[in-house]
Amino acid sequence: MTLPPLDARRARDLVARFSGLPVLVAGDVMIDRFIVGRVTRISPEAPVPVVRFQAEHVRLGGAANVAHNIVALGGRAALVGVVGRDAIALTLRERLVAAGVNVDGLVEDAARPTTEKVRLVTERNQQVARIDYEDDSDVAGAIEEAIVDRIRQCGADVKALLASDYLKGAITRPVVEALVALKQAAGARIPLIVDPKIPHLPCYAGATLVTPNHHEAETATHRRIRSDEEARDAAREFRARVGCDAALVTRGEHGMWLSHPEVEGAVPAVAREVSDVTGAGDTVVATLALALAAGATPAEAAVLANHAAGVVVGKFGPATVIREELLGQFTSGN
Repeated sequence: MTLPPLDARRARDLVARFSGLPVLVAGDVMIDRFIVGRVTRISPEAPVPVVRFQAEHVRLGGAANVAHNIVALGGRAALVGVVGRDAIALTLRERLVAAGVNVDGLVEDAARPTTEKVRLVTERNQQVARIDYEDDSDVAGAIEEAIVDRIRQCGADVKALLASDYLKGAITRPVVEALVALKQAAGARIPLIVDPKIPHLPCYAGATLVTPNHHEAETATHRRIRSDEEARDAAREFRARVGCDAALVTRGEHGMWLSHPEVEGAVPAVAREVSDVTGAGDTVVATLALALAAGATPAEAAVLANHAAGVVVGKFGPATVIREELLGQFTSGN
């Protein structure tokens, strides 16, 4: 079964409602740095390519990229996470503020570095190597308590909640429980979307929508996913195992599969040209949060998120989608 497409008028109506919607994003914030160069020879010192430097790009990554996407789509984002006491934290804060993201929820931990991923890539976007500066141990003690407190402070009047779990330490059971408590206090009127990681699956119970990729869905359910029918069965089992209301399995070039108590079906991929899938999941969850907060049905939210992903994979590195780009995916004939 394929979910019905959105017509252009309904898409415009929903996206117009994104304007000013407040969303709380909690998760692993990071900087993505790309060092770009040309490879013309192999080093005489070791069998590795010699990369001649051409350019360097710095992007917001992880939960920071999720928050950036929310603002780019017209919403308002408050970001809760942990950073170190270092120069990268300063860069991260400056770029978030410039993007229009509220950074009052960032908690400083002098004992850990701010997460930074440094990728060495060729001019054709082929990755040569990656260096991760990080401490991925779970936050605990006073730092964890501070994150929970910031969630309570920043999440009082939001219309959607979002957990961006990159397994870098910021998402723990008490952190997710604080998000679930906010959702329940609102009488389930506000959705909680989770971009998951397998080791934390037991923590996500009570979430509105969890978005595993197909590898994560296969691992969680011990099922092979090669067809829509297999995606349907895995998504149903994933929902039951996690204890979430709904699951959206992202399947790359095969699109997505939505499993919800009232509707399930495939969302065909729409990407016309794939440049880089880095950060595409960030765009998906940001769009889902805004769409559900705007009154979209789960099926409508999934279709909008799928179209947003189709735009962002055509860009290099973690990127954002603006409303005009998203609406450009719809025509009156859809």
